[in-house]
Order: sequence, then C-alpha cells, then structure tokens
Amino acid sequence: MVLVQREEEFMQVRMTFDDCRGKRRGHAVLISGAVGSGKTSLLESLNEYFTEEGGRVLRAVGSQSERDIPLGVIGQLLHGASFPEKTRRLVEGLLPEHAPAAPAIRGQGAGPRPSLEGRHQAAVLHRLFTSLSELARSGPLVLALDDVQHADSASLHCLLYVIRRLRHAPMMVLMTEAPMLRLPHPHFRAELLSQPYFSRIALQPLTRDSLTRLVGRSLDPSVARKMAERARAITGGSPLLAQALVDDPLAQLTEPEYATPPGGGGPFDQAVLGCLYRHEPEVRQVAQALAVLGRKTSVDILDQVLDITHESAVRAVHILRISGLVEGNELRHPRITRSVLGDLSAESRRSLHSRAAEALHNHGAEPTVVADHLVAADWAEDAWAVPVLQEAAAHALSLGRPEFAGACLRQAWRAETDESQRADIKALLVKARWQVNPLSAEAHLPDLLDTIRQRGASVPGAVAAVPSLLWQGRSGEAGHLLAQFELDDERDTAAAAELRVMHMLVSLCRPESLTDAHSTSDAYGGPARNPVVSPHLEALTVLHKALFPTPDYDVVARAEQIIRRHNSEVGAPGLLAGPLLGMLYVGRSDRVAAWTDTLLHHSTVRHAPIWQAILEGIRAEALLRLGDLRGSEQHARSALESITPQAWGVAVAGPLGTLITCATEAGRHHEADTWLAYPTPASMFQTPLGLHYLVARGRYHLAAGRPHAARDDLQQCAELMEKWRLDLAGLVAWRLELAQVHLALDNRAEAARLLHEETSGERRVDDRTRGRALRLMSRTAVSDRKKRLLSEAVDVLQASGDKVELARALSDLGHALHRSGDSGRPHMLIRRAYQLALESGAESLADRLMRSGSAEGLVAQQEVPQGGHGLSEAELRVAALATLGDTNRQISNKLFITVSTVEQHLTRVYRKLGVKRRVDLPAELVAYAEETRDASSEAV
Repeated sequence: MVLVQREEEFMQVRMTFDDCRGKRRGHAVLISGAVGSGKTSLLESLNEYFTEEGGRVLRAVGSQSERDIPLGVIGQLLHGASFPEKTRRLVEGLLPEHAPAAPAIRGQGAGPRPSLEGRHQAAVLHRLFTSLSELARSGPLVLALDDVQHADSASLHCLLYVIRRLRHAPMMVLMTEAPMLRLPHPHFRAELLSQPYFSRIALQPLTRDSLTRLVGRSLDPSVARKMAERARAITGGSPLLAQALVDDPLAQLTEPEYATPPGGGGPFDQAVLGCLYRHEPEVRQVAQALAVLGRKTSVDILDQVLDITHESAVRAVHILRISGLVEGNELRHPRITRSVLGDLSAESRRSLHSRAAEALHNHGAEPTVVADHLVAADWAEDAWAVPVLQEAAAHALSLGRPEFAGACLRQAWRAETDESQRADIKALLVKARWQVNPLSAEAHLPDLLDTIRQRGASVPGAVAAVPSLLWQGRSGEAGHLLAQFELDDERDTAAAAELRVMHMLVSLCRPESLTDAHSTSDAYGGPARNPVVSPHLEALTVLHKALFPTPDYDVVARAEQIIRRHNSEVGAPGLLAGPLLGMLYVGRSDRVAAWTDTLLHHSTVRHAPIWQAILEGIRAEALLRLGDLRGSEQHARSALESITPQAWGVAVAGPLGTLITCATEAGRHHEADTWLAYPTPASMFQTPLGLHYLVARGRYHLAAGRPHAARDDLQQCAELMEKWRLDLAGLVAWRLELAQVHLALDNRAEAARLLHEETSGERRVDDRTRGRALRLMSRTAVSDRKKRLLSEAVDVLQASGDKVELARALSDLGHALHRSGDSGRPHMLIRRAYQLALESGAESLADRLMRSGSAEGLVAQQEVPQGGHGLSEAELRVAALATLGDTNRQISNKLFITVSTVEQHLTRVYRKLGVKRRVDLPAELVAYAEETRDASSEAV
C-alpha cells in the first residue's frame, strides 16, 4: 500500500514494534487525525508489516452503532485470535455472552452472567491479560483498534488493565482516533496519557509537495504542481478527498473550474458524504447549514439556524475545518457545497433556508441576502418578510438583476399583504419583467395602470409604468401620469430624485416636449436645497446636453467621467446608456465603440437581456459610423437576438435602421428589403429614434434608384426635426442625405444650399459630418476648388475614423487628380480607397472602384506597380521600411541617413499617398523593402 506523507509516522511505530520485539517490553500508541486523514490506511500498512515480521495482530474497529454493547471491542479482538487449546479454555467464559449462566432456581429464570462489575471484575481482567500474555510468548502481540473514540466503556477498561502491565509484556496496543464534539471517555484518556510507555502521533494535512506526488504521477512536474495547488484549494490537504478527486473522471484538475455531474454521485461526492457520515449527526448538520447559507457566516448565525449551543457550533466548525471540508467559516469549495446540498431532501433544504432567513434577518443582514433564502424556502409568512423581499427586489433591479428581483416579488405576491403593498409589488414586477422581456411587462402594464387609476398614482407605480409606456411609444400617457406629481425641491428624497429622472426621460422621448427641455432641465436636474445625488439623472443630463449643446458643457468629458465612475458597478449598463448615446451624437463613435466593448463583457449584462440588447444596438451604430460594416451588422443582429424585434417596441428603429444601412452600403438590397419588411409600430416615427429609420430607408431608396422616394423620407425627417427644434447633425445629418438625393436628381443648387447650411459657422458639426459635407460640396464646385475640398475632406475624415467615407473621399480625390492630368497619385489614392472599402465590408463601393479603376491599372492587389506610386526612389525605400514597422531611428541606421531626413521623406510620402499614419501605408510597399534589404546587404 502506497502511503504519502506518512513515512515518518510509519517509521516511528515500526521502531516501537522492533523495540517491543527486542527488549520484550510493551508500548501503547495513539494515532490521532481528522476523518479522512489516512489513519486507517496507516494502521493497515503497519499491521501488514507486523505480520511479515512475525508478530501476531488482533484487530478491532469501533463503531457508533456498537458503542453501547459491553465488551464489544474486546470481543472483536478475541474472536479474531487463534488460541491454543489451553488458552482457549482460559478464554471460555471471559466474555458475558460466552460465560455460563448461574444455575436456575425453581420458578425463576437463569441467574445473571458474569460482568466486569463487583467480584467478577478482577477475575475477568486477570484472565484476559493471562490469555493475551500466552499469545505473546511466540512473538510480539499487537492489539490494533481503529476508531477508539467509538469503543464501549467496558472494553476500554480492559485495555487500560493491559496497558498498565506493558512494562514487561511484549505487546503493543495501537489505536487510532478522530476528534468528536465532546471528549469521549475522559477517564480513559486521562489515564492513557499518563502511562510511561505511551506515544501519541498526530497526522497533518498533506502539504503541496505531498499532493504533487499524489495527483501528479506520470505527469510533467509543472503540470503536477498546478494540479496539486488546485487539489489543495478544493480538499485542504485531506488524503481521502484528494485521492477521490484524482479518481473522479469528471474532475479536471488541469483547468480552473471543475466539472460536476448533473446528479452528483461521483467519487468525490461519495468521499465528501462518506466523510460527513463518519462524523456525529450534529457535525453533519453544521455542514448542511453552511452549504445552505452559501457564504462565510458567523458562528452566532449557525447557533440560531440549528438551535445549538455556541460551543457546539465552534467545535463542529473546527472538526469540519481539519477534515478539509471547511475553510474559515464556510465550505471550502463549491464542489463540496454541491455534494452536501445534493444529499439534502427538498423539504430539509426549505426548512434550513427559512431558518437561515430568520437568523440572518435578526442579525441585520442585507435584504438581498435574506431574500435569497426566503425565495429558496418558498416562505414569507412573518410580517418582516414581505418588506425585505420588496427592498431586495428594488436593489436587485438597480444592480441589473431582474430575474432575482422577479423571484423576490413573486414570493412576496404569494404572501398575505395589504392593498398598498400589493400595488407596490405589482409595480416592481412590471419593472423587473421589462428588463427581462418588454413584451412580458406589456402584458401586465394594463393591470398596473388600472391600479393607479383606482388608487391614485404612487411613485413606485409611476417609475415602473413610465419606461414601459415610453417603450411602446405612449409618451403622452407617460407625461400625463407624471403630471399628477409636483416637482418640489423641498422633497429631497430618493422618490423625488426618481421622479426627476422620469421627467427627464419623458422629455427626451416625447417629441412635443423636447422644445421645452431647455427650460425644464433645471427643474429636473437643478440643485435642490439638500440635493439627493441621482446618477441616473446625471447620465440623462449628458444625453440632453448632447441634443441641446451649450458652450460651457463638455459632453465627452462628462460622459467619460460618469462611465469611469460607474463602469465597474454591477448595474452599470442601464445607467450608462445615456452617456454613450451622448458621445455618439457629438461624433465620438470611437469612444462609444471602446466603452461598449468593455460593458458588453460585464458578466451581469447577461442577467438583463434588455440592457444587453440596448448596448449591442448602440455599439452597432457606433461601428457603422466608423465604417466597420461587418462589425456593425453583427452587433445589430445580436441586438435583435437578445430580445425579439417585437419586444423592442418603438426602439426597434435603432437596430433595424443600422441593419438597413449596412445592407445598403454592402450592395445587398435584398437583405435591406428583408429588414424593411419587419413590422414596426406607427408611433416609432414620432420618436427621435424613428429619425434613424427614416434616414436609413431614404439611403436605401436612393441606392435602389428611387430618388423621389428617398426625398420623401428625408423631407419627413427634416420636417419632424424642425417641428421639434432638434437640429443636431450627430443625431441625424438629414441635410447631407437630402443633398445626395438632389445631386442624384441633378439639382446642384439645392444640394449646395443644404451643404452650406450644414457647415455654416453657426452650427457645430463633428469631423465625420464635416468631412462628408466637404466631399459632397466638391461635386458642386469647379475643378480647382474641387481638389481643395476633397483634400480637406480626406484630412478631416481620417481624423473621424470612418473608413467608408474616407474611401469615398480618396476615390473622388484620385479621380479629380486624374482628370487634372496628375499621373502619379491618382492610382495610389484609388487603390487605397479600394483597400479601405474591402476592409470595411463596403462591397458595393469596392466593386464600383474596381470597375472605375481598371483602366488605370487597378488590378491584382498584390502586384507592385512599376511607377512606385509616384514616389521617388529615396521615398520608396523609407516608405517600404516604415510599412514593415521599423522606427525612424531603425530606418536611418539601415539607409545611412539622418532621422531628420527620414521624417522629411515620410511627410512627403503621406502627402502623396493621401494617408496620415504608418498603418495606412499600402501593404504592397513591402516588396520594395526586400529590394532595400538586398541593396543594404550588397553595400555591406
């Protein structure tokens, strides 16, 4: 038998045995260790050694179920011995069950059997020792007793009689014990510890090195060490649990997480339960309570949950800790927790959860912690339970956990409550359902509105109803509902702050009230005498300031400040939609793309499908404005998969508009037709998001050769924005889109008017809008001014990051230069435009560029043109090395020129090729780098 980290203990007992055999002097050894520490394995290995060395071993095992049987352990020892005839007769009658009864008296039963009490005690004990001494004549005798803590008192009395006489007897008494709640047989232990020929050995948990030997046989040492670390984290060094983990085929110790069979029952689960059932029932109950509590807890809470004494709880936790099941005051690992819970019946679990909820509530635990147990117990009978569930639900909603909030509210709904409580519960249920699936909330909204009409508006009811009403395009009803409340700065409460948020939300979603947003924003977000901080109000204010800009407010700086502050919070996605949209509408799509990428990786986003969908939709629009059509389409599709198009309500205009534009830009008009065929609510066109859809549809009509239909959509968009006094190109640049339609209709004067109006000094436009406008202006200008406008458009669009629009500007500039007689740069500009179109997924634009550029040599993308892109030989060498990623210093060393000369060459290269950065240099320049290297080698 292979023993790990028990070699020293084995040698210690072996030396004691050898001393017993050589000096004919006995000894008693007690091996102590937690359940699963390997005591029995060590004992069996020692017994095998004793037998091989000529010793005689008598074995016995203590058992909880037999501890009340007098002389039960002694009986095991003696019945396992093969005595000579003389000794056998001596043993006869030693044990009560074998002793002859006293003669029967007429009319009475048989007389009593002998026992260890009274006048029989000395005779029985003397006969026992004499019998054992007879066995020891031929060689050392070993009495091996496993789990001595469960032995009966009479047997221990006999063992002490033998141990006291070991000085001149070649006998060993070898015992093992495990800790218990109460010290078993204190008199036996006290006398045992005082004996001169007594040793005690304590078994310790396996170290990391020992675990490496156990779990890492036949493995690479580095892999074995990692496995040992993980095994220690799960088992605490318990040999029983560690070996079970190795034997469990579903325990992948080479990975951070460990698989568990759906129904449990694997070797590791069996080892955990085997360990528990070898303890006392009270210890097992503590483990079960810890599994139900599910987190680090205090012993005081355990006392109340199990109704046991504090001392018993402390001792039980200690026993579980040294057994490898507990670390601190909680079960060591989720696998252990699942094993323990799997052994509990459903009724037992509910009972423990209800007691845990009560104990935690009495100790002032957080409402969400208490509510978790109330839901698991399916219990809310006490008066305190429903308010706790309501508070926990509200908190869960603020953290983006609508599923848990719904579970709390359903539990509260089943309890006995008054009408006011039920109205508040109903309101929170609608709010929770909206975050999971707006369609579900829509089904329950009429009931909530009926309650509000019957009982009057309440703040919780309004806060729950308003977002659902706005989502359905019922902004008028939302405004009417809020009109029942008065915004009073004296009401500096959380409820007042929530009402301000709802008023701001209505002002942003209700077109007819947008014109009043300037005057009312101070009422919604202005300082109160003792203001209540409302992060949601701050976030919505950023969006409001983006739509109605003021010179003293930096939308991007404020938005990023809010995002950084709340980014790590669990409920961040719902809070940060406003700042993200604000940055999107002021032209910082690059920052929006970066932040949404971070937010979508929040684990909590998966718990709130509505916010995941909204973030996907915002990211899709940001990527569209950066010219990443493939990424944009992917995220827009994900937005419609997180919740169905029907569940999007009027907000479906966002992702649908993005998908229509992506399909149009890629030239896939049949896909655009499919997205346009999706049913949309009529009220969608009375919201700002409806403008996105109108512009997308107008673009599609123009691309499909229907300029008049495009004009109708864009003019409708213009009329709505004028009506709402919402004139922000970052929201919808309708003038640019309408100008393109007029250009298609050969109405250059009207197009020029619209473009001039868009770029006039009175209006603040972002780089993307300005670059697009400059490109379109070039189509209305004469030759010389055309080139200047396009050159400026290229510079501005490079800064904006929109690859598709940059490709258009480069293409237009290349063709303009070609028509003016430039023979060098046009080809390179058109090739660069073609590359950008391919990279961005603008397939339709790439096809047009290929067709229009074929006469100029726009072929075989990897072919290097002989003209060198219009660059001089020196510029080509520098550009080629820069394409490879060399720094200016490295280029100067390789070409034997100064760094200043490198910089001058690169400046001219960028100008000639129409690029601003090294990463934008054409990839085919690498071919010249090979020539440069060859030339350098020859020079050396």
